[in-house]
Amino acid sequence: MGYKLETIDRRCFLRGSGVALALPVFGSLAGEVAHGAPSKPNPKRLACFYFPDGVPMPLPEDPAHQDWSWFPHGGGEQFTFTKCMEPLESIKSELTVLSGFSHPKSRNVHGHNNADQFLTAGATGGGDKEYENTISLDQEYARHVGDQTRFASLVMSTDGGTGTARGTHTISFDRHGRPIPAEHRPKRIFDQLFVKSDNDSARRLELSRSALDEMLEDARRLRRSLSTADRRVLDEYLDSVRQAEVKVEKAKRWLGAPLPSVDRDQLNLELTTDEPREYLQTMFELIYLAFKTDSTRVATYQIGRENGVGRSDHLARAVGFNLAHQLSHETKNPDGWKNFGTYCRFLNEEYGRFIGKLKATPEPGGTGSLLDNTLLLFGSASSAFHLSRNYPLILAGGKNLGFRHGRYVNHAGTNFQGGPWLGDREPWQDEAKGDDLPLSNLYLTMLQRLGVPADSFADSTGVVEDV
Repeated sequence: MGYKLETIDRRCFLRGSGVALALPVFGSLAGEVAHGAPSKPNPKRLACFYFPDGVPMPLPEDPAHQDWSWFPHGGGEQFTFTKCMEPLESIKSELTVLSGFSHPKSRNVHGHNNADQFLTAGATGGGDKEYENTISLDQEYARHVGDQTRFASLVMSTDGGTGTARGTHTISFDRHGRPIPAEHRPKRIFDQLFVKSDNDSARRLELSRSALDEMLEDARRLRRSLSTADRRVLDEYLDSVRQAEVKVEKAKRWLGAPLPSVDRDQLNLELTTDEPREYLQTMFELIYLAFKTDSTRVATYQIGRENGVGRSDHLARAVGFNLAHQLSHETKNPDGWKNFGTYCRFLNEEYGRFIGKLKATPEPGGTGSLLDNTLLLFGSASSAFHLSRNYPLILAGGKNLGFRHGRYVNHAGTNFQGGPWLGDREPWQDEAKGDDLPLSNLYLTMLQRLGVPADSFADSTGVVEDV
C-alpha cells in the first residue's frame, strides 16, 4: 500500500474490538519527509490547572523549611526539590518552576478571592469592590485554534458549574468576562468526547438554527425602539446569540465525522471525590485522551475551589486527612507543615503522572511527543497563607514551541513572605517585600509561542525571555 506520511490524518486509528490506537510514525513512511516533502505541522495545545489554598511557605529559620517549602532550594539549573516536589524529579528536565509572578490588580486582595482572575488578570477585587472580569488565557487561545477541532475547549473542575463571584468553580471566562460552566462528572466528559449523539441530532440542529434566525430578526426590530443604554445591553445579548449560532454551524460540520474510539475499560467513569486519588487520575486521563485524539487543543481543570467550600475539599482524604483547606490553617501545629506539604505532594504526584504519560506518547502523525507540543501551566493564585503574591507556578512541556526547561526561574529573589498564621495579621495584609512581575507577561509569552499574533494580554508590559 503506497501511503505517504503527509496523507495520514491525525485522527487515523488502528481499530478493533472497540479499541483504537493512534498510529505511530512509521519509519517506512518517513522517506518522503526526509527528502523535503511538506509534512503537517504539529498541533499546539494548551492546558491550565489551578489548585487552591496556596502552598507551604515555612520561613528559612523554621526546621520545616528544608523539607516542606514548596519552592525549590537553589536556582537556575542548580536546584533541588523538597519533599513537596520530589514526585516531579523524574521529569525535572520537562518543567520550569517559577517564582516572583502575580497579577497587579490582586496583590492586596485576600487569597480566597483569586481563582477568578488566575487566567484573566481581571479586577475581580474583594470585599465591597466592584467585580469585573475579562477573557481567560485558555479562551484567548481557543479563539485562534478552536475551529480546528470538534471541541473548541474542554472546561473542567472538581466542583462543577460556575460557582459564585470570587468563589468560582471554573477558571475559564469568555471575552465578556462571563464564567464558562465547568464539568465535574467523568462520565459526562467521556460521553461528550467519545459517545455518538442520537439520530435526532441533525434535526435538532436545524431547529436550533431556525430558532436563532427568528430570535435575531425579533431583536433587530426591538433594537429600533430602545435607548442607547438598552441597546448596549441588547448588543451584548445578541453577541451571545451569535456565539450560539457559530456553535450550531460548527456542530453541523462535525455531525457526520466519526467520533474517535478509545478503550473505556480502564476508566471508572462513575467516580466521585469519595475516591479522591482515582478521581483525580481519571480527570487527568480524560484530558490526555482528548489531546491524543485531537478532540480539542485547549483544556482547563480547576482542581479545587477556594475557601474550603465544595466537594474538592475532600481530595485531602487521598492522603489520610479530612479537608484540604484546613491544612493551610494548621501549619502552626506540630507537623502542620508536613501535613500541608504531604497534600501538595499528592497533587504533584498525580500531575507528574499526567506529564509522564504525555511524554511517553508519540505525537500521532507528527514529531516529538504529545508533551513536546503541549504547553502546561500548573499553579495557584496564593503562595503563603492567603497571600496574593509570588504565585507558585510550574510550566511544563512545549519544547517544540521553544520552551527551555530543567530550571528554577526565581524572580522573587530572597523576598519571600510566609510563615504560619498565628491568629493575627495575615501575610496578605503586610507590605510587599518586593515587586513581582506581571503574570500576564508570561501569558503573552505563552500565546506568542503557541502561534497567536498578540502584542499584549490583559495588563502585560512585555514578554518573559528566560523560559
